[in-house]
Amino acid sequence: MPTLESSPVLGAAKERLTVSQMRLIILASLGGALEFYDFVVYGVFAQFIGAAFFSMLDPMMSLVMSFAVFAIGYLSRPVGGAVLSWFGDRYGRRRVFIVSVIVVSLSTIGMGLVPTYSSWGLAATFTMIGLRLIQGFCLGGELPGSITYVVETVPRRAGYVCGIVFFCVNSGVLLAASMNLFVHSALAPSQVPIYGWRIAFVFGGLVGLLGFWLRRKLEETPEFAEMKHLASKHPFAELWREHWRAVVLGIATTAATAGYNGLLFAHMPAYLDKVLRYDPHTVAVAQNVALATASLGILIVGYIGDSMPRRYLMRAGALVLVVLSMPFYATLVAHGMDLIVLMLLGGLGAALINGTFACIIADMFPTRVRFSGIAITFNLSFTIFSGTAPLIGTWLIGKTGSSAAPAYFMIACAALTFVGTFFLKRVSGNIGAAG
Repeated sequence: MPTLESSPVLGAAKERLTVSQMRLIILASLGGALEFYDFVVYGVFAQFIGAAFFSMLDPMMSLVMSFAVFAIGYLSRPVGGAVLSWFGDRYGRRRVFIVSVIVVSLSTIGMGLVPTYSSWGLAATFTMIGLRLIQGFCLGGELPGSITYVVETVPRRAGYVCGIVFFCVNSGVLLAASMNLFVHSALAPSQVPIYGWRIAFVFGGLVGLLGFWLRRKLEETPEFAEMKHLASKHPFAELWREHWRAVVLGIATTAATAGYNGLLFAHMPAYLDKVLRYDPHTVAVAQNVALATASLGILIVGYIGDSMPRRYLMRAGALVLVVLSMPFYATLVAHGMDLIVLMLLGGLGAALINGTFACIIADMFPTRVRFSGIAITFNLSFTIFSGTAPLIGTWLIGKTGSSAAPAYFMIACAALTFVGTFFLKRVSGNIGAAG
């Protein structure tokens, strides 16, 4: 049977998606959209969250601790991904979708309602951390589940449908950036730290509950339904016993995407505002423009990836980030270019990696352990390189004294991905193959 890597131009590669298939893809993407909404909302309002729950510290340390809580949420993702993907590979993808999205939604609403440190003391701080851990646990299975679902539903258009997933996911980021713009436009500056950030969290949770209601209509994927009687009884053990090389390589090739998302979406808003002193309204507009451009780029790259080896596209994207990350940050620090134009270019620069990584890691694992493989790979990589990015970026600035220092982290992540692409061919070719 020809694989996507050995014979990229398949006869049905350009088959049109049906209305039913498109509907399933969009429904599968809702949880990922909520995940990235929360991802950006936390980064956008990190300074206010720090002030609300770490007011006993000075402003810079409260911001650092806020990013530390952000990172803590990522520590529970590999555990959640392992548990939820075990159920997904053992009993089916649909059940995991239904449960995870409602728990994530309720925990997100809870984060927006927790009283401040001044009201509850340490109980408020620990409640916020606990909700973040619960949220991270469930999100560990969300986006990996979405990727698994769509590539098994439309395997011959895997690159394009993954592009659609991340186009929808980026709509969550766009919604978060729009919420940031709305909060700063509709409320007085003194009101944003008090309850403006809370509105963003409660709104995100309510959107998630809507997603839960819509997801009830999802069906099981054709690939899993076909081999359900042969489902692995111990998918996690089987994954590490027979596919550990693919997991390690997947972590490496996802590093650039994870680092980029952690820096650009979670670290950048507070960094531009507090460190580089850009106007918050301009930052919000620039992020919206960059996201719209990046989303279109992901769709285009996903479409192209169905007609050529995706590792070449990823390799080129990683090289672009290695070369241009420092000039990008240096220009930001110097205020040497219009922020909106610069952020737009930053979004385009990462399209080659963001538009290929999901399908690449999905293609590393057979159906029997695909959910587990994607979940472990995705969550470990994003925990290591994305969850820690805001903290490391802030630490690098203090350690080096250079406001452009976060570029070093981005370069390191991109270099790791660049090297990893040279080993991809040996583990690829599992989408559409027998599980």
